[in-house]
Amino acid sequence: MDTKTKPAGEKSGDAVRAVGRALDILMAFRAGDRELSASELAGRVGLTLPTLYRLLYTLEHNGFVMSVGEPQRFRLGPAVAHLTHVWSAGFNLRSVAAPILREIWEQTEETVSLFVRQGDDRICIAELPSPHALSFKRGIGRREPLLHGASSHAMLAHIDMSRDQLAAYLQDADVGLEPYLAELEAVRRQGYAVSHAEVLKGAVSIAAPFFSGPGVVGGAIVVFGPASRLREPQIQACAKLLVQKAALLSTLLFAG
Repeated sequence: MDTKTKPAGEKSGDAVRAVGRALDILMAFRAGDRELSASELAGRVGLTLPTLYRLLYTLEHNGFVMSVGEPQRFRLGPAVAHLTHVWSAGFNLRSVAAPILREIWEQTEETVSLFVRQGDDRICIAELPSPHALSFKRGIGRREPLLHGASSHAMLAHIDMSRDQLAAYLQDADVGLEPYLAELEAVRRQGYAVSHAEVLKGAVSIAAPFFSGPGVVGGAIVVFGPASRLREPQIQACAKLLVQKAALLSTLLFAG
């Protein structure tokens, strides 16, 4: 074997170790630590100074730490504040939405999920699984492109995109622009979206958008279930319930 060429598994292992060490550096900061020297950080994470400085450079480049003063000291950067804001916002949203999700779950006995938009993705931040043996769920923390499924349609229908912007957004997807535009228009008109086996085979999902401010879509409440249980009468009943509860969540978020 050529000793100058690392096996793919070794390179992957090195990358994982580097990520772990970088996270160790961030976690080394404790409450009350405004700034730490490189020596203090090295002592807490057990790294040599050359390795520590390489990782600090990467963290600083991405906004997770800042270097200040002379001699040089380090503090947490704005990227950490951004993550804190995202986490706290999601936590507050889950708290406000929890009783609403519970009520929908009790009335439908299907999986109920809360999705929010993060960039070009949707992420599940709360979920109540169906009590039935035959059921579907996404899982808290599940991240997927904001493209397919009822929750994606419910959110995209209320995101301000021109026709050209939407066409660019869909260019790498196996989706026709005109049918997609028609679907989004239907969602805006009726107030909810329905998806049949678009993401999960054999599943039906119904979603209604909620808003965190006037005209600002915050995410979607979704009901998932098997097509064998969610036929047209059940879909319409779920849709009516979701539209009502999403409007209530929007009102609560506006008031907060």
